Amino acid sequence: MNALYLLLFLLSGAVLLLSDPAAFLPALLDGASRAAVLSASLLASYAVWLGLMRLWEESGVTRGISRLLRPLSRRLFKTDDEETLSAIGMNLSANLLGIGSAATPYGIRAAELLEQRGSRPLYSSSMLFVVNATSLQLIPTSVIAMRIAGGSASAADILLPTLLTTAFSTLLGVLLTRLFVREKKAHPSGIKFDRTAKSAARRSPAPIVTAKGKQI
Repeated sequence: MNALYLLLFLLSGAVLLLSDPAAFLPALLDGASRAAVLSASLLASYAVWLGLMRLWEESGVTRGISRLLRPLSRRLFKTDDEETLSAIGMNLSANLLGIGSAATPYGIRAAELLEQRGSRPLYSSSMLFVVNATSLQLIPTSVIAMRIAGGSASAADILLPTLLTTAFSTLLGVLLTRLFVREKKAHPSGIKFDRTAKSAARRSPAPIVTAKGKQI
């Protein structure tokens, strides 16, 4: 990804130098100043919410959130493990507040626990990925901070549209995951077979052995 960004920067810089060399340095400085302002705005927003989430963790609020979301998480992710449900609860909470970077560590931890302790690891991990990708948001904190840094006069106007669109995408993603994600069937010997490989094996004819022991 870094190589891609570098390539885009070099190509755009080369085009600007060829078309308007005098505008290259002012554009470079202006872009750097805008990036610094945006980074400072996001830093302040993230500092507030991450500090709040740390307080929640220390004061036991996260356990309350986990208990509140436990019935939904148990049905959605097919697990009863308390540590896994706690990590999922914090991941969902951070996503609801629109701070995806804060949700990432909890999501990674939840994915590891689902893989190790889940009864249906493929389904549970897929559902966690879909829920994080669609990301239902009550307060899109990061986007509001970016709009404020960009000089928006009404940065919070996106609250309702964001809630409606993320709710629809999350609902659709959950339904599709429940319909199409299935665990691989286990062989009686304990070996898991892929359905595609199994069907291919059925279609391939058995070798014919001649009297001399040669296969045709």
